[in-house]
Amino acid sequence: MRLNSGIFYNDNGLTASIRAMHLQSEIIGIGNENITGFDKIGYQRKEAVVSSFTEFLGVHALSTTRDDKIGRIAVSENPLDLALANKGYFQVQTKNGVKLTRDGRFQIGKDGTLLTLENQEVLSNAGVPIKFPFIPQDLKQVKIDNAGKITMFNPDTHKLTKIGHIGVVDSNGIAVIEPKIKQGFNEYSNVALQQEFLALMPPIKNFDANRQMFMLQNSVLGKTISQLSQ
Repeated sequence: MRLNSGIFYNDNGLTASIRAMHLQSEIIGIGNENITGFDKIGYQRKEAVVSSFTEFLGVHALSTTRDDKIGRIAVSENPLDLALANKGYFQVQTKNGVKLTRDGRFQIGKDGTLLTLENQEVLSNAGVPIKFPFIPQDLKQVKIDNAGKITMFNPDTHKLTKIGHIGVVDSNGIAVIEPKIKQGFNEYSNVALQQEFLALMPPIKNFDANRQMFMLQNSVLGKTISQLSQ
């Protein structure tokens, strides 16, 4: 780049081809990640977003956005499996802070705390871990309504006892009023395989075109250097 009563950008063809191939490789990687996540519970499709000046910035002009459409909901045999039929996320406590997830496969720990399959604490709408006063002999005794209210049959009192209220928030951490929680269901990814395979074709073709251009320019440069050295 030189400054002379204006800004001019000088770039050779080899560098431009390499930059373009790098960008297309990253876009292909995002598509492959979506295809791999097709059968993952709670996975949300990622979409590549290419900003301006891509020809100069290359991969630095690439970012991703998350598709928050509802995924495929299927019946589960576990009463502690929950699916969200509305947009939103469960809150779980991790070592690195609060994490948002749509994976509603939960379990009850030895101390009665409601946990994820990775033993992370599930948080209530008050932001605290949910804890059962005793471990139920049958998980079918646990009832969770559409709003996330958890009740459990108490064999001592022969009544339903309120345990807590599962917190569901949006991507900004604001509580979702109607989360539409479905007990005994799993939500699989919102990835459509046909759409992903079709979306891969343009970046693959672009990558191949830039690869051919790189090879051609490299060949011409090699011949030029060879002739100059004679």
